[in-house]
Amino acid sequence: MSGVRVLVGTHKGAFILTSDEKREKWEIDGPLFAGLDIFHVNGSPVNSNRLYASQTSDWFGQVIQRSDDGGRTWEPVGNMFAYEGNPGAHLWYDGTQHPWEFRRVWRFEPSLTDAETVYAGVEDAALFCSTDGGQNWEELPGLRDVKGNLWQPGAGGMCLHTIILDPNDSKRMFVAISAAGAFRTDDGGQTWCPINNGLKSNYELPEGNAEVGHCVHNIAMHPSRPNVLFMQKHWDVMRTDDGGDLWREVSGNLPSDFGFPIAVHAHEPNTIYVIPIKSDSEHYPPEGKLRVYRSRSGGEEWEALTKGLPQGDCYVNILRSALAVDTLDECGLYFGTTGGQVYASNDSGDSWKAIATNLPAVYSVEVQTLR
Repeated sequence: MSGVRVLVGTHKGAFILTSDEKREKWEIDGPLFAGLDIFHVNGSPVNSNRLYASQTSDWFGQVIQRSDDGGRTWEPVGNMFAYEGNPGAHLWYDGTQHPWEFRRVWRFEPSLTDAETVYAGVEDAALFCSTDGGQNWEELPGLRDVKGNLWQPGAGGMCLHTIILDPNDSKRMFVAISAAGAFRTDDGGQTWCPINNGLKSNYELPEGNAEVGHCVHNIAMHPSRPNVLFMQKHWDVMRTDDGGDLWREVSGNLPSDFGFPIAVHAHEPNTIYVIPIKSDSEHYPPEGKLRVYRSRSGGEEWEALTKGLPQGDCYVNILRSALAVDTLDECGLYFGTTGGQVYASNDSGDSWKAIATNLPAVYSVEVQTLR
């Protein structure tokens, strides 16, 4: 029997929500690592029992936790994240140079083919790789060679928050950094190129079309079309059809083109989802109405999905890693809010219900489809 496992990272621990393929009744396990910031929890697509969690606290620093039994038990693994060589400096908030300093892991992206290989995106922004299940980590320093001295933190820090692996080419991957932009490698991470052509940040950068420095919030790709990517930028929803060489805006009729997460339907590569937020200074849904927007035309037209979601006096935020999609035949979607709710849809977004409430603020949501 198939089912799903929803992995939730929050401000005070991690939670695991499980259900069968109907996704109507849910069991909640947690909090795991209670009281600690869990920035991200993710599982291997090769071995569904292999999970990773990024545990952070002001007292104990960064701890990588690993489970080999689907989250029933955990053990700390490697926590040494050392930049290769002399990392130099990057821009600080005030425009001065600031030394690179490791703070935390924002994202795990396990390999599509090897259960022991996992990538980690960190703050200050860099990409690390482990080939022994998280015991040891090595930086892929070629990324910081792409004008890293000009990268600058966004409001939430200078974090590498998005990692996309090309299922058709093991040497090709995409990353996104706040606030540096999007980057692509075609040689397994040895060298990188910025892919920010077409992005405009007239209010955030001295040169609105600069090669690096854009505040990219998230990127999504359907595995059947690795050259087509969708982006939620600080402002603007964008699309590229050539692997990032050129982007164009597809914000269309959205009530706001500011937001954080973006996702693609599991079986319809031209169907995408965003959750608009009013503005970069007012982090809540426009008009206080929580609406997921869906486009079945790759961003040309958008429709509001509201059934089961609060349509008044709702002032939560949905963070960049808090939206996920399962791969069951009737595609399911899941998102978490800073108000501690996790919403789920088992019909591609047509209707929603809260499957968890009163959790700590949700940082991340991932889903594993169990078969």
